[in-house]
Amino acid sequence: MRLLEPLDLKKRTMRNRIVMPAMHMGFTPDGIVSQRLLDFYEERSKGGAGLIVVGACTIDDQAGGPFFISLREDRFVPGMTELAAAIRRHGALAGVQLLHAGRYVHSFLIGGRPALAPSAVPSRYTRETPRAMTLEEIRAVQQHWVAAAERAVAAGFDAVEIIASAGYLIPQFLSPVTNRREDEYGGKTLVERARFGLEVARLVRAALGEGAVLGFRIAGNDFIPGGNTNRQAAEFAALLEAEGVDYVSVTGGWHETRVPQIIAAVPHGAYAYLARGVRERVSIPVFAANRINRPAIGERLLADGMCDAVCFGRGLIADPELPRKAAEGLDDRVIRCVGCAQGCFDKVMSLEPVTCMVNPRVGREGEPVGAATRRKKVVVVGGGPAGLMAAAVAAERGHAVTLYERARLGGQLGLAAASPGREELWSVVEDLSQRARVARVDLRVSYDLKAEELLGLGADAVVFATGARPLRFDLPGLDLPHVMHAWDVLSGRRVPGRNVVVLGGGAVGVDVARHVALMGALDAATVRFLLVEEAEECEELRRLARAGTRKVTLVEMRPKVGADIGLSTRWSLMQDLERFGVKLIAGRKAQEITAEGLRLAGEGVPLVTCDTIVVAVGAEPERTLYDATASRLPEAHLIGDAKDVRRALDAVAEGWRVGSAL
Repeated sequence: MRLLEPLDLKKRTMRNRIVMPAMHMGFTPDGIVSQRLLDFYEERSKGGAGLIVVGACTIDDQAGGPFFISLREDRFVPGMTELAAAIRRHGALAGVQLLHAGRYVHSFLIGGRPALAPSAVPSRYTRETPRAMTLEEIRAVQQHWVAAAERAVAAGFDAVEIIASAGYLIPQFLSPVTNRREDEYGGKTLVERARFGLEVARLVRAALGEGAVLGFRIAGNDFIPGGNTNRQAAEFAALLEAEGVDYVSVTGGWHETRVPQIIAAVPHGAYAYLARGVRERVSIPVFAANRINRPAIGERLLADGMCDAVCFGRGLIADPELPRKAAEGLDDRVIRCVGCAQGCFDKVMSLEPVTCMVNPRVGREGEPVGAATRRKKVVVVGGGPAGLMAAAVAAERGHAVTLYERARLGGQLGLAAASPGREELWSVVEDLSQRARVARVDLRVSYDLKAEELLGLGADAVVFATGARPLRFDLPGLDLPHVMHAWDVLSGRRVPGRNVVVLGGGAVGVDVARHVALMGALDAATVRFLLVEEAEECEELRRLARAGTRKVTLVEMRPKVGADIGLSTRWSLMQDLERFGVKLIAGRKAQEITAEGLRLAGEGVPLVTCDTIVVAVGAEPERTLYDATASRLPEAHLIGDAKDVRRALDAVAEGWRVGSAL
């Protein structure tokens, strides 16, 4: 297996070609390495990764927020020494990524000062205007990179990686969009604008000597209008190689790009072509990144010659044992990241510690879950994500577990997976079901367990994970024949007409609006066929891929559509609604459903005419069985949406906690 072959980096050797790239975890509120961070990375090293890069790590007090890990001063070295040792102890190489975010630093994080940048170009990311750096500040920041690199080597790290991606300071100098300088650090050509980054590479290389590895993380394409493309990224990589850089790690675009980078809508390994473009220009190892979540995908990329090593970022958050499972031929048991962003990027955006929807142990690696002290007969009612997780964990700890599901496994995740670009959510159900089967959970599907039968099972503990039901509310006309529920449409049980109103603009309403709007649009395979065969012009293919056969209007009584959707994904979904032609009406309350359509209160058109109304106004806990039996059971637990309707992140975490405590 190519993925398991060693890879030489200068005088170091990676034991395999699996890289864990730098990701902000939020485990260091004061910038100093915590036990939580040590435990997190040590577990990934035990799991078999070849190179683990920690970070991003700030180089001075204007480089990023105070919650990033840091090497800006000597006082941070002892903690980083512990971190490097924890990673190396189990055979992985330890790398550290050094950061200066430039114009992407919010002023409130650096004492109200304006961020530094090549030029005073407003940032769409922070909504602020940075200050153009003086020549003295440019040289000072370059020396801060040098000093931080020297501290990294002193702490015992094998590799130092400079971040020149995501729209941070170095790519800001590299881009004509953000670099409008007229001195020696600006210019019309890439070589002229690359001077700042190349000088950083040269200075750090000299400081490291020939011992430590020097890498660069670069954007393979800025995906910014007027910015650098893959061609310029490859040219920059070749210039870096000439400065003595030992590897290049290639990711996607900037934070402010409108092209999704890491969410579920991005196909697996979609951005590996960027690594390929760079690899064709250099002779040093090139890493591919973004949306690679299982060994088979990495193996394919290596076999296809796209890269020399593969970055499993959130894939290793989701499953720290991914490398070991690859080595043992257990690819089908890898717990896959599904690109939901609920536990990672949404948490980063809200300045909270990272967790993971499919792996609630993230951040709790130092709290091992032991075997049960007494084997219990456990019954789990409900086979959604909360119930499956509770059943699997309880069985792994030694309990005898039976799970009853009245329909099919998956619950509402199965419905969410029906939405375009969200299909991968179904893999959560597949992975949890597999985990439960391996743990010998007795799965009884299409089994409608009644109250008296449950009470007669003799269970020591019952976990109620019965999910939610559509929210019941009063609205004249709800019983008319052209009214459907969102769950029926997403499941395929009912098919809407050609002129559709979606009532409710939360997460489910947005999902079903996208789903209906794309009915009849060209799928990916057809687009590829027609494109390769030159059957249609590119612009016509784009139109047909976005245009379905339905007219869709989404109505939300609150002022904001998608208010309950995480920050990392909402912008992309709202962009989809616009592209797919969905008309939005927000801030207006439904008064009545008539044969002609939906009547609304407030200013504007009083009646939205349609032939179908799809109701997506929310859900409420389904507790019928719990209410009938809980008081008569020796031990009862209520989890997931049955307890309170929330996100899948919360449901799975609750299932894990209860399964761990039984």
